[in-house]
Amino acid sequence: MVCASPSSIDQVISDFDGVTFHVSTPEVKTRILISISIKCFADLVQHGASSVLSREYGAYITDVEPGYDFSLLIDLTALPESPEERDDLIRRVSLLRRNTMAAPFEKAIDEHHALAEAAKGLNPETAPQATLSEVMVIRYRDEEAMYIQASEDRVTVIFSTVFREETDRVFGKVFLSEFVDARRRAIQNAPQVLYRNDPPMELRGVPGIEENQAKGDIGYITFVLFPRHLTAQRREESISHIQTFRDYFHYHIKAAKAYMHSRMRRRVADFLKVLNRAKPEAEEGDKKERKTATGRSFRVQGA
Repeated sequence: MVCASPSSIDQVISDFDGVTFHVSTPEVKTRILISISIKCFADLVQHGASSVLSREYGAYITDVEPGYDFSLLIDLTALPESPEERDDLIRRVSLLRRNTMAAPFEKAIDEHHALAEAAKGLNPETAPQATLSEVMVIRYRDEEAMYIQASEDRVTVIFSTVFREETDRVFGKVFLSEFVDARRRAIQNAPQVLYRNDPPMELRGVPGIEENQAKGDIGYITFVLFPRHLTAQRREESISHIQTFRDYFHYHIKAAKAYMHSRMRRRVADFLKVLNRAKPEAEEGDKKERKTATGRSFRVQGA
């Protein structure tokens, strides 16, 4: 960001889940405008995205560029003095999407701590049923959404995901079973992972769930984050990892299919080599042309 001769730029960058960035210098080369467009920005604003973005970017926030949801203006002539502060600014700008998507997770974690604190003075035997917060719905894709709910002992994050092909559903089940087995075998501190084809109990009464279920190609993946994942030391890392799970999940499904296809093509090529080696040699009488010791060619006439 520190350059003796800044150059103009006008670049549109596409990210996962339909997210689009626009990096440009509309006025002068020393003032970089960075804008982001997210399908679910209205849902995020309802759950505190504006306050999170104000906290992270403060004076760099500017008027929103038409066609986008949020914009930053970086003036290269007014950068922080120390290298550490400049590096921190670069880091925060690079996390623009992450920080925008983090708002509902931060809200859920704060609600979890508030509910846990309120439940401390209650007798477990006489306490009423566990208190649950509202289900926050983040429609980050056209047909898919995240559902986040806090309670006194956990934060539940549910992803609805569309499987276009039956093979994707099979690969997905195998992939998710590895999460369960890994937690059982070695990583016992990992979040609990559940998969089901019908909506979980936490989503009963949420608008739009029954309509989506009628389509028949939607699965639900549930992550249960326990208090050990929500401490002040680990909450930022947990938020960063959980919000990108859908991309991580479908990437591995596609990678597994590509790997299997490459193995199948390799096996077919090996079989073709075996078949080629098994071809019998041509009979002596079938050879149309032969050569003498001097190298002259002649044809063998049939009997």
